[in-house]
Amino acid sequence: MMAGLRTLSRYGVASLAAVLLAACGGEGSTPEDEIRAWVDAVQEAAEAKDRREIVERISEAYVDGRGNSREDVENMLRVMFLRQGTIVLLPSIDSIEIIDGTVAEVAVTVGMAGTNQNVFGLSADAYRFELELERGNSDWKLISARWGELGTQPE
Repeated sequence: MMAGLRTLSRYGVASLAAVLLAACGGEGSTPEDEIRAWVDAVQEAAEAKDRREIVERISEAYVDGRGNSREDVENMLRVMFLRQGTIVLLPSIDSIEIIDGTVAEVAVTVGMAGTNQNVFGLSADAYRFELELERGNSDWKLISARWGELGTQPE
């Protein structure tokens, strides 16, 4: 049971961090600037447990290698937000590659910590994410993500 909860929590945390990088456009800035600027804004939404703000930045066509859909990510965020008292995220963008101004491949390392009801009252992890974003009319939407614990190969 504990292993199942830890796995679900990891997927939730990983998906949460993945969505942190979904960006939305702003006038007069480059695509890279838009992605970087939204890391902070979405990080704040996650730390405030604003699930709707995060899910709005995920494409309805989202799918990842684990078979998760946008709805699955939303459900994982819901569980994560209920279980965690506080959430602190420390994202560090490793690379951003813009393709034709409409697609972005983003690699990021995210340190995560939170307070909860477990034995120690604190949990912490670090993950490596490989994200794919697509620009719609004016917003960036997350369309796919791969992730793994720091030091492992993202899947």
